[in-house]
Amino acid sequence: MDYGKAKYESAKKNREAAKAAAQRKKIQEIREVKLRPKIDEHDYQVKSRMVKRLLTEGDKVKVTMMFRGREVVHANIALKLLERVFNDSAELAIIENRPRLEGRNMIMVLAPKVGGSSAGTTFAVPAAPPAPAAKEAANHQAAAPAPAKPDAG
Repeated sequence: MDYGKAKYESAKKNREAAKAAAQRKKIQEIREVKLRPKIDEHDYQVKSRMVKRLLTEGDKVKVTMMFRGREVVHANIALKLLERVFNDSAELAIIENRPRLEGRNMIMVLAPKVGGSSAGTTFAVPAAPPAPAAKEAANHQAAAPAPAKPDAG
């Protein structure tokens, strides 16, 4: 047998084995589902089903809550909706990135559950630190009262 032919057939076999292995391996992608705070119930159900389908396929899901106009003032409504999305898919997902406001969008990233990982299995948004003005007012109230000025006259 010709050495060049044997070398070619060996390389061809290795290429096909690598190609088959690449097809078996799932590459995890980040897929995005966009919502609005004023979403209707049926539209929400469709989006929720989409999140579940993407998680079962093994992809990460970026859930984006889009605000228009003054809707951004009511971020608590968006948090409740994102919590509902997570609770509906809690058996399939863990929270990779907690909800955070970026400009006019609130973003949360869900990742598929792997094994017995319990990290990110609850939807707990950390409490916001007190505003500087409120903190300053609290410090002034806690301070001892200033001594009274004597009457000048």
